[in-house]
Amino acid sequence: MSHPSIQHGQEAPSVWVQQYAHLIPSGGHVLDLACGYGRHMKWLSSQSYKVTGVDKDANALQGLSNYGHTLCHDLENYAWPFTNQSFDGIVVTHYLWRPLWPSILLSLKMGGVLIYETFSAGNEAFGKPSRPDFLLQNGELLMVFKDLHVVAYENGLLAEPQRVVQRIVAITPTPHPHQTIQAFNLSR
Repeated sequence: MSHPSIQHGQEAPSVWVQQYAHLIPSGGHVLDLACGYGRHMKWLSSQSYKVTGVDKDANALQGLSNYGHTLCHDLENYAWPFTNQSFDGIVVTHYLWRPLWPSILLSLKMGGVLIYETFSAGNEAFGKPSRPDFLLQNGELLMVFKDLHVVAYENGLLAEPQRVVQRIVAITPTPHPHQTIQAFNLSR
């Protein structure tokens, strides 16, 4: 069930993103993938991150330049626009396009943090998305990002609004184990 007074993409930032963003190096460069109206761009910018937001909807991107760099780009029909860039963090919420996964992995810096949250199988009982192409299968994020160090993972039903999601926080390995241990300090 949706809340008609809140336009899609203008909800409060994801609690999952807020809970784990501190794992991204302070002041780091973060990619907000399929950023929509920039709810995470705005919040990450307020936390002193340098943010790049990409979305295919030019109208949604209007007014976001105060929060970081924006790029209007159709990720599903054109080449990955960040081939020569790498990020300290990548945030993906409510978006699933499986062909991007290799590019996401290649775009994370060593020690970079992936925060991913989207709909999972079972969500069809609660509304859209309901097509299997747009729903993760159980454990799919764990399988795809198995070479990263998983800090947190959940798969299940959330309330308000009811939806089934899968979400992961994972960090790319570093050549220095002590850097990795510091990065995993889960308390603020």
